[in-house]
Amino acid sequence: MTSPRVGIFGLFGSGNVGNDGSLEAVLDHLRAAHPDAVVDALCGGPETVTARYGIPATRLHWYRGEYRTASRLKDIAGKGLGKLVDAFRIAAWVYRHDVVVVPGTGILESTLPLRPWGLPYSLFLLCGWGRVLRARVALVAVGASETGSRPVRVLTRWAARLAAYRSYRDTLSRDAMRAMGVDTTGDQVHTDLVFALPTPPRGDLSGPPGPVCVGIMDFHGSNDERDRARELNSRYLDGITRFVGALAAEGRPVRLLTGDDVDRPVAEAIIEAVDSPMVTAAATASLGDLMKEMTVADAVVATRYHNLVCALKVGTPALAVSYAAKSDRLMADMGVGAYCHSAREIDADRLLEQFRELERNRSRVRRILAERNVVLVGRVRQQFAALSALLPGADPAPAPAGQETP
Repeated sequence: MTSPRVGIFGLFGSGNVGNDGSLEAVLDHLRAAHPDAVVDALCGGPETVTARYGIPATRLHWYRGEYRTASRLKDIAGKGLGKLVDAFRIAAWVYRHDVVVVPGTGILESTLPLRPWGLPYSLFLLCGWGRVLRARVALVAVGASETGSRPVRVLTRWAARLAAYRSYRDTLSRDAMRAMGVDTTGDQVHTDLVFALPTPPRGDLSGPPGPVCVGIMDFHGSNDERDRARELNSRYLDGITRFVGALAAEGRPVRLLTGDDVDRPVAEAIIEAVDSPMVTAAATASLGDLMKEMTVADAVVATRYHNLVCALKVGTPALAVSYAAKSDRLMADMGVGAYCHSAREIDADRLLEQFRELERNRSRVRRILAERNVVLVGRVRQQFAALSALLPGADPAPAPAGQETP
């Protein structure tokens, strides 16, 4: 029997640990349940992916300056030519596979700034060529949101329509695709793939108090808020800095956590502004690193979505500084929806009040998170069973039964 050929597509190896965590979860499943599968990736940082995960990887974009702003005629021409070349490169890559998996991430979202001819265009090509070349493209537990940008909306809608399989990490995402004109009748909702990753052992809760982990973000609003980007960024940075400064003034150790390489200057700016030995930044290169930091923390205050997922997964009481509805939905699904604060309307005093309340209810929150984690692990198992069914001639190892999807 021929081994199934599986391609994995996404912005992996580009500095975002949440994206890489989704890749890691799918690779762990394929290696355990389908050890004969031949796996490679089309991604943003192929060298990093090959070095870290041991699979062959191809650069997503032919033009190496894809992520730089094109101001000179030479750069504009290079990007334009790159889009044409990529159409054929993606076709050739898809042709080599039986199934192409797009694992998790906010691949169908516009909650952060993006251009239509970037990832939306590449995803449209991927799904279109999948139909033409009869390779099954599977959007697995992805995030989605509506957008006011017509080009992004059109490309996203057609990419989703052309995919052979779709599932979502929350009902909010499925509702968004339905609102954008995609028939979601047969689409399932499971949960974020990161809940399948191994959880580090907890620290000693009976010992001395641990630090407060504050997950920060280079936040500039959504794709539809480009005109307010500077204002939103300034307000967010000021609010988080005041919050961290208040904790440090009380003698509370604070560990700043990032989720993307672009967040590091934000951490440096906060440390410089607060100017206290109580505030340090953790060097984290993976979700595993983030979870290790969080297992010894008293509480987590997180902005980036996957920082929040990690805190909830390890059972540490968390407060979400929400930049998108997906964070509010996740907190509600975990039974702790009261602990949310808007990143757009951040108020350091109000954030401190919510933090105090979270600390007072720490024991109850830990029990709730432990119960919900059992349910979510079951949903991930269901998702992986559905993914296994897409592989031709595969004989997947049996997985334990999970909970029903909503």
